[in-house]
Amino acid sequence: MAAASMAVAKPAMKVIYNRHFPFGNYHAINLFGIIFVQKRWGVMGRHELNHEFIHTMQQLEMTYPLFYLWYGVEYLVRLFQHRFNSNKAYHSISFEREAYANEHNLAYPRQRRPFAWFKHLRQANADKT
Repeated sequence: MAAASMAVAKPAMKVIYNRHFPFGNYHAINLFGIIFVQKRWGVMGRHELNHEFIHTMQQLEMTYPLFYLWYGVEYLVRLFQHRFNSNKAYHSISFEREAYANEHNLAYPRQRRPFAWFKHLRQANADKT
């Protein structure tokens, strides 16, 4: 397969700034490639956008329903694993681990292999902190 045909198409992402969503102390949430940001956090920077773009890639490769199902189930497993510490559970989710590990590497989306989050699933199991 030619290298040109392996180039990653950049999915469009829309950013919506609002007052109430996402709830709590979350800065942003990516739902179906649309990013909702609380205005109080200000404009998203390029690293935050890259983080959310990684999530969009994860969603597209898994299909949206499977992505959200897996995310929810893994969160519940991590919640038990970390004795109901929601912050640790969130940061242990394989999708988040991939996004946080690569958000500062703006070239990562072009270099990323499909299902790259899977290796973070194994690492999260090994890390049990």
